[in-house]
Amino acid sequence: MHEANEGRTTWAEDEGVESAVLRQLLDLYPTQLTFEELLRELGGNGGSFAEQDAVERAVRDLAAVGLLHKGTDFVSPARAALRFSELVDR
Repeated sequence: MHEANEGRTTWAEDEGVESAVLRQLLDLYPTQLTFEELLRELGGNGGSFAEQDAVERAVRDLAAVGLLHKGTDFVSPARAALRFSELVDR
């Protein structure tokens, strides 16, 4: 997840992780993923604490703005995110 991020700010890195999380969940929809599965899909293989923390923040922030549903077991894109993705992909 941290390819060539040398000059990026924390805010830009957070946005990049949010984008990757949302893109992955939209690509795999209607499959629902656990948080651990999401980490593996993003290439973290369980990942370091920093990687897990970044994904947790992304899930929290995306859920806060209504783009994700975060249940106790699964994470999935919200209907608004799915519709936006449909419109963008036209």
